[in-house]
Amino acid sequence: MRNFDLAPLYRATVGFDQIADLMDRVLASDVSQQSYPPYNIEKTSDDSYRITIAVAGFGEGELSVELRENALIVSARKADEEGERAYLHRGIATRAFERRFHLADHVVVTGAAQADGLLHIDLKREIPEALKPRRIDIQRGAPVAVDTLDAKSVN
Repeated sequence: MRNFDLAPLYRATVGFDQIADLMDRVLASDVSQQSYPPYNIEKTSDDSYRITIAVAGFGEGELSVELRENALIVSARKADEEGERAYLHRGIATRAFERRFHLADHVVVTGAAQADGLLHIDLKREIPEALKPRRIDIQRGAPVAVDTLDAKSVN
């Protein structure tokens, strides 16, 4: 894979650090990308999303969901089992994991629930009123006041 140097982008722009960081993450050639546990991301409505993670074998007390800055961090650590079990076949993975999801601005976590071996995390994009588009009424027929300056008062 090609490596792109984004240093010129950092030098030539102000305030676009998040875009450059996002491009860095997407273009990173990390061969050892984590595939455990499997997950789905679905869009449930225009501004709502749901992340579903397969967490078979983990109890409520063994899972953790945290939100730090714009990162959603889901982690699990299996409690130590008392006594050793002799497995003839062990196909259910219960190894510890940490999965990170980078959230866009104004995306908030509205809830998390565990059922049937799946962890569901609901997200919603809540755009503040100040950032929503608004219509400006145009007044008709009213003359526009133009301030004129007297040349004598300026000098």
